[in-house]
Amino acid sequence: MSDFPPRTTIKRWLVTTNHKDVGVLYLGTALFFLVAGGVLALLFRAHLWEAGGTGLLGNTEYNQSVSIHGLLMVFWFLSPFGFGFANYFVPLQIGAKDLAFPRLNALSYWFYLFSGVLVLLSFFQGVTWANGWYMYAPLNVPIYNPGYTLTMGGNTTILALTLFVMSVTLGSVNFLTTIHRCRAEGMGLWNMPLFTWSILLTVWMMLFAFAALLAALILLLTDRLLLTQYYSSTAEGSSLLWGHLFWFFGHPEVYIVFFPSLGIMFETFQTFCGRRLVGRKWVIIAMVLVAVQSFLVWMHHMFLTTINLPIKTLFMATTIGISLPFDLMVFSLIYTMLKGRVRFTTPFLFNLGALVLFIIGGITGVFLGAVVLDYSFRGTYWVVAHFHYVMVAGVTALIGGLYYWWPKITGKMYSERLGKLSFAVYFVGFNLLYFPMFIVWETPRRVFHYGEGAQLYHQAATVGAYVLALSVLLVFVTLAKSYATGPDAPDNPWAYSRTAEWATTSPPPLENWPSRPSYASGKLEFVDDSTATDGGAAAHERVGEAESLEGDHEDHASIWPLGIGFGMFVTFLGLSGMTPYVAEFATARGAEVSGVGSTNVLYPVLSLVGVGILGFTLFEYGRERFNAPQMAIAERWPFEGVGTTKTGVWIFLASDVVVFGAVIGAYVFLRLHTGWGEIEPVPPSEIIGLVNTYVLLTSSFTVVLALVMAEREHKGGLLASMGATLLLGFTFLGVKGYEWSQEFAHDIYWFTDLEYSMYFVTTGLHALHVILGLLIAGFMLYRIAAVDAYLRDSRPVEFFGLYWHFVDIVWVILFPLFYLV
Repeated sequence: MSDFPPRTTIKRWLVTTNHKDVGVLYLGTALFFLVAGGVLALLFRAHLWEAGGTGLLGNTEYNQSVSIHGLLMVFWFLSPFGFGFANYFVPLQIGAKDLAFPRLNALSYWFYLFSGVLVLLSFFQGVTWANGWYMYAPLNVPIYNPGYTLTMGGNTTILALTLFVMSVTLGSVNFLTTIHRCRAEGMGLWNMPLFTWSILLTVWMMLFAFAALLAALILLLTDRLLLTQYYSSTAEGSSLLWGHLFWFFGHPEVYIVFFPSLGIMFETFQTFCGRRLVGRKWVIIAMVLVAVQSFLVWMHHMFLTTINLPIKTLFMATTIGISLPFDLMVFSLIYTMLKGRVRFTTPFLFNLGALVLFIIGGITGVFLGAVVLDYSFRGTYWVVAHFHYVMVAGVTALIGGLYYWWPKITGKMYSERLGKLSFAVYFVGFNLLYFPMFIVWETPRRVFHYGEGAQLYHQAATVGAYVLALSVLLVFVTLAKSYATGPDAPDNPWAYSRTAEWATTSPPPLENWPSRPSYASGKLEFVDDSTATDGGAAAHERVGEAESLEGDHEDHASIWPLGIGFGMFVTFLGLSGMTPYVAEFATARGAEVSGVGSTNVLYPVLSLVGVGILGFTLFEYGRERFNAPQMAIAERWPFEGVGTTKTGVWIFLASDVVVFGAVIGAYVFLRLHTGWGEIEPVPPSEIIGLVNTYVLLTSSFTVVLALVMAEREHKGGLLASMGATLLLGFTFLGVKGYEWSQEFAHDIYWFTDLEYSMYFVTTGLHALHVILGLLIAGFMLYRIAAVDAYLRDSRPVEFFGLYWHFVDIVWVILFPLFYLV
């Protein structure tokens, strides 16, 4: 479009929604966080130069460096770096113009960026998070860390992680909808490139794994900000609860991080071995098995807990079982290399190195899968070395991917000599850093001093850390030199490349293709539908339908995702200072609270400003006329009969099911540990709950009536039905407010005891969903009254109805749990 800013302007990068631009933003931002996390690693490795510590860092400073290094690398570098490539290349590989929801894609990026900024800001709020990236309970709650974790910095870090999870959820919904509904004609799932397959399985894992993490973080935030008691009582299973929730996320996260790297390995091995991957079909099946099994092994992280031996043995078996599909994938790569003609380019060297490192990491990980050996290895440097040989093997492949796709992204070639030098330094530095940790495996991890007998190996590791940092600097120098003075790249610089991104220009044009990609003939072709003959009559019809939806042009820019991201940033920064105010309130009502800092009026003001920014930007986001690129002809299995937006809504609700399931599961888990019959129903009256159930179920009926009125284009009926839904929703909240006020009148608050914490948090999370639904309903009422919206296209009313019915179903589950059982 003519008014889309050029790449050379700052405005372009602030407003863009184009998937390639967003991919570049992800890649650049992830590399920034790599540097930030790397500097922290160099800092604590320097501290470990001598036995007993050099005095470079204090104890708390060391803990902060290690903890934030882990968080930045796992969350803000590894996954986003892989998804930078996914943003750029998945639409190209499947023949799409863009992702299904371009503005949501931009919003996902801004949530990611601002969440990282929050983490870095936490260093300036006293003391940042210092209890490890896994945040074990009860060390993650204020009562056990009055010295430093109750500071604003710890709260800000957890809020940042929550915002990051929101970014991941938006991205997961977007990629799943895109891959399932926007593939080029003739491209079935089996025919998709292996990198796209790896991303598809990654986002399915992300959808459910990060939902469990979000539930865990919500409960942790209520403990830290509102002083509830989910994780503060070790006698009632709270530390086990965190372990289950976190590792249900944490083990799939290993594969979430590694799968994009695995996809890059498959692509580069095919390209530089000059042949199709050996056993391609079985490799896909193996990846699917790993994705499913990843949710069945989390308890091997909990072998040292009080879980009984039969259950531990079962999870030992599932852990060994999940290694078998990886064996198949490793042998596939080896046989592809043996049966091909290998060209040792820089991308291939990095990916071959990744394979070697991953094999070492996988073999050493099998030791940890055995219950008996885990008792010896857990909490030692053996785990540190194994973990990095797996995770940083993924980084190795990602760097190889950066070299592989650099010509396509920039249109410039790089120096092979410098590239190979960067690999050589990288490989030496990596092994010098991590392999000595296997030798001194008895060193306890996360400890800032060690015995003198291990000093030589720790010094070797420290030297390796700086050599590895030098290799990363060499990568930057190589690519910077390429961008500044490198020769122009051809559209396809690699012989034997097999995927569609190499069939367009370097770099690709704004909308990717000069005409429509198609695989209908069995190979990639470009079809001009305007010249289609009788055989293309159906295509003409579908193109016409798409044009009627798209309007005059396709948009690639919107300022509102940036605005919403900034609003969330300000709101969350303000929330980090809520604890002292709640502590004063709790202390005045007889609760024992220790270690709370002084109040600062700046924080509540920030929250109010942030909410104001959010309200304005969300309203304008909803009003904006944005025509996303459409695909008139596409493969849509298994969602042929479901629209694109409806598919996205269903996928989002699937994630929300896991969030509520985890929170409700936490309630059941803690009640069982406490003794189910020991807790009486908290609410004052079953009648109140029954009345609210009828109110909410009636509101579902009025939503259905609203859809009928929209389909009949009856404006008055639509206004009345949506208005009734709004009124019933407010009635529900009013009754709930009355119910809570009765508890408060009897000096019962969310911080009074565990049973009250569970009641207020679970029903409060549901009430928050009701409030969000009412905000949407209020906006829709405005649109109906102002511009006669939804009369010619009733689908938004249907989508709102899906969300509202889900909220009602959740209440039907909560009512008996809290009022009757």
